[in-house]
Amino acid sequence: MRIAIDAMGGDHAPGEIIAGALQGREVLDDGDEIVLIGDEAVIGDQLTALKAPADTFRILSAPEVIGMNESPIEAIRRKPKSSIAVMAHAASHRQVDAVLSAGNTGACVAACQIRMRTLEGVARPGIAVVLPTYGGPVTICDVGANIACKPVHLYQYAIMAGVYAREMFGIESPRIGMMNIGAEDAKGTDLIKKTRMLIKNDSTLNFVGYLEGHDLFEGKCDVVICEGFVGNVILKLSEGMANMVFKALKAELMSRNKLLALWFKSVAKSIFKKYDYHEYGGALLLGVNGTAVICHGSSKARTVKNAIAACKKFYDKKINDQIVHAIETSSVTNNGQ
Repeated sequence: MRIAIDAMGGDHAPGEIIAGALQGREVLDDGDEIVLIGDEAVIGDQLTALKAPADTFRILSAPEVIGMNESPIEAIRRKPKSSIAVMAHAASHRQVDAVLSAGNTGACVAACQIRMRTLEGVARPGIAVVLPTYGGPVTICDVGANIACKPVHLYQYAIMAGVYAREMFGIESPRIGMMNIGAEDAKGTDLIKKTRMLIKNDSTLNFVGYLEGHDLFEGKCDVVICEGFVGNVILKLSEGMANMVFKALKAELMSRNKLLALWFKSVAKSIFKKYDYHEYGGALLLGVNGTAVICHGSSKARTVKNAIAACKKFYDKKINDQIVHAIETSSVTNNGQ
C-alpha cells in the first residue's frame, strides 16, 4: 500500500506531520510505502532535524501551499502545484493508494472529488468522524463536506457510514439515527422527513429514528446522519465543551485541594487518552474513489500515526467495494431515484 501525506498541511506542519509519518511506519507492513508531498527542501530539513535518512520516504515536489483560510475551489484552481492538489492528482493517476492531509478541509474535499471522483452510484462524498463516547465510538456523517444536502445524499451517508462502522469497529448491525430538533416523527424540515422515509424503508439499515443533541452521548446509536453544517457544529461544540469542563474542574480543585488536583490531573490524562480524537487519527472521506483521510488542523505526530493506521485498515478491508455494492442494492437505486 502507498500512502501519500500532505507534509505542508496543518497548524503544526511540517514538523509534526513528518514526525507522525516516521511513527506511522510502525503500523505498516513490509512493502508498504509512505510518500511525502510538499516543498522538497523543507521536507529534507525536517528529516535531517529528526535524524531520519534522506531515503526514508519518497518525496513528490509541491512548491505551493493552500492556507487554512483560502477559498477551497479558488485555491485548487489557482495553485495546481500545491501539496493538496498534487496529492489528489497522484491518487487519481494511481501513483498512490491513499491520501492524508491535515490541511484546508474544504480544499481537500474539493481536490479529492474533482481528481479522484466519486464511487459508482455515490451522489456526494461525506466526511465521517468518529466521536468517542462512554457508550463506544459513534460515527457522524457528514461533518463538513456537504452543506447543501438532498434526501438522497443523507440516505447514502447512512448506507456508507453503516458499512464503515461495521467494518472498522466490528458492529454487526450499526444502529443508525438522524439528527433532528426532536424525536417525534412530525418534527423537522422537509429534507429531514423525506430522508427519514428513505432510510426507514430500507430494510438493510437498522434505523432507530430521530436523535436530539444529548442523545449523542447516551449510547442510543452507532451512526449519526446529518448535514455537513450541523455535523461540523456538533464536532466543534463537543471539542470545546470537553475542554471547558476539564479546565473548570481543574481550576475548582486547585482552589480547594492541591493534592486532589494532582490526582485529577492523572485521571484526566487517562480519560483524555480514551476519548481524545487524536486516538482515532482522522476522518474518512466516504464516497470518493480511493482512500482519503482528513485530519484535524491541530494534528500532532500521534494523530498522523493513527490516521495512517486508519488508512491501512480501511484500504485492507476493501470498504469502498462494500459501499459500492450497498449503494447498488439500495432501495433508492432499485426504485430508480
